[in-house]
Amino acid sequence: MVVLNKIYTRTGDKGETALGNGDRVAKHDLRVEAYGTSDELNCFVGVARLEAKGETDAALSRIQNDLFDLGADLCRPDMETDADAEYPPLRLAAEQVDRLEREIDVMNADLSPLRSFILPGGTALAAHLHVCRTVARRAERLAVHLADRDSINPATVKYLNRLSDWFFVAARVSNNGGKDDVLWVPGANR
Repeated sequence: MVVLNKIYTRTGDKGETALGNGDRVAKHDLRVEAYGTSDELNCFVGVARLEAKGETDAALSRIQNDLFDLGADLCRPDMETDADAEYPPLRLAAEQVDRLEREIDVMNADLSPLRSFILPGGTALAAHLHVCRTVARRAERLAVHLADRDSINPATVKYLNRLSDWFFVAARVSNNGGKDDVLWVPGANR
């Protein structure tokens, strides 16, 4: 259970923050950038939910919770010491990636194959989901960069990769099953 009695602590006033294991790092540390971008993505998902209904809203709610799991995972370095930790760190699980894949398959089943790239837009929900897709890709790039430098849970990269695909397919579904997708016309304005 998380208990926040005081919101400001002044411990970050000199440009540092604490990781999940208590280590202090610069606020621009790559690990902080990675989990901070997943938090930014979570905010954009919250905005998308303003337009979502039914199962799409429920799926976005699950994704928001997963993104907090992902942030908790990324903020805790030293996976090899997990067994020795006083409190077992929360790690993203392969089942969360598998769920996204199942949901993508269900959403994609009734969509026509693409014959062009899609421009972000269409319905308000689709536009918001495209923003989520691009922020998820940025979070993924940061997580991959972090993985090159430090050990991280491989499920975090897989999840972010699948999540951007999920947002893409969900945007198509929100555009009247792809019928109202805004298609790119190469060289249209030459």
